[in-house]
Amino acid sequence: MVDYQLSDEHEQLRQAVRSFSLKEMAPVIGDYYEREEFPYPLVASMGEMGLFGLPVAEEHGGMGGDYLALCVAIEELARVDSSVAVTLEAGVSLGVMPIYRFGTREQREQWLPRLAAGELLGAFGLTEPDGGSDAGACRTTAEQHGSEWVLNGSKSFITNSGTDITGFVTVAAVTGRKPDGSKEISTIIVPAGTPGFTVSPKYSKVGWNASDTHELVFEDCRVPAENLLGQRGRGYAQFLATLTEGRVAIAALGVGLAQGCVDECLRYVDERSAFGRRIGQNQSIQFKLSDMELRAHTARLAYYDAASRMLRGEPYQKQAAIAKLASSNAAMDNAREATQIFGGYGFMNETPVGRFYRDAKILEIGEGTSEVQRMLIARELGLPA
Repeated sequence: MVDYQLSDEHEQLRQAVRSFSLKEMAPVIGDYYEREEFPYPLVASMGEMGLFGLPVAEEHGGMGGDYLALCVAIEELARVDSSVAVTLEAGVSLGVMPIYRFGTREQREQWLPRLAAGELLGAFGLTEPDGGSDAGACRTTAEQHGSEWVLNGSKSFITNSGTDITGFVTVAAVTGRKPDGSKEISTIIVPAGTPGFTVSPKYSKVGWNASDTHELVFEDCRVPAENLLGQRGRGYAQFLATLTEGRVAIAALGVGLAQGCVDECLRYVDERSAFGRRIGQNQSIQFKLSDMELRAHTARLAYYDAASRMLRGEPYQKQAAIAKLASSNAAMDNAREATQIFGGYGFMNETPVGRFYRDAKILEIGEGTSEVQRMLIARELGLPA
């Protein structure tokens, strides 16, 4: 029998993160969001809770948990705010995991303890201004000159790349040509503050306003040759594996947002009266909420399935794409319905529902657009490329 019930350890984690989200995050995150300010105190508290080290082995300073634990924590954070949730999601899936999966012993010793403690954040420089969803269209170059790599190029929409605690960016770059003439892509660790590495001013975004996002520019940026992450020429395979893993985590974030819409609406319809009765008594509202719960529940099962397959060491590329697609759809649909239920109040930025509406759209774009997910599912079904 398939059992999607959380273990006692995962359930205890879920409750702890839920308590943190309601007691520490909910009262203050709206102000951070409207000021477009990174919530350093909240991130520090998350570090103290061990959230950034959940899937990292204890020998590297982590909690010795698994990737499902990370997803459960992300979901609970996103039920209250997506900016904080994506800070954890990107900090671990795109910052920690490439070092953990592909780093040398020295790289792991240098970075993982402080990353796992939340003292530092890592970022992943993949997307480029002209590349978008075409991850293989990398133009940033890294040429080896003696004992150094020299990087030139730019990256766009990079999360956690310009905070006061950003330690490095792992950069995908063209390092040569393969025998067939195709690009040889490798990944290279570029520490923050390296000469020639410029972090552009933060973007003005529609949503995720309390998260950190920048364009990055590399102009004759020199780093030691030992900053190569993994094997030379294996960068494309490495970031595809990183993105597949990350899709499960971003799916958990989408589920959290979708469930948060249900949470807020249940509270609101019990308080709000119109035409002489509480609006929760209206069958049209009840049907909306039933559909919203349906979407959140089924999307959660999808990411549980993908995570379970990942932990068992089974292929899960199709399930990760399904989870990401289902959760982003659920988040968008639930945010729209929640705004409708709240009426004019749902259009106000000071309400959580207003933030949910602004935050939902990026889930259909970031870490692989909905169109890319459909391409991946079709490919796994054996349809022609």
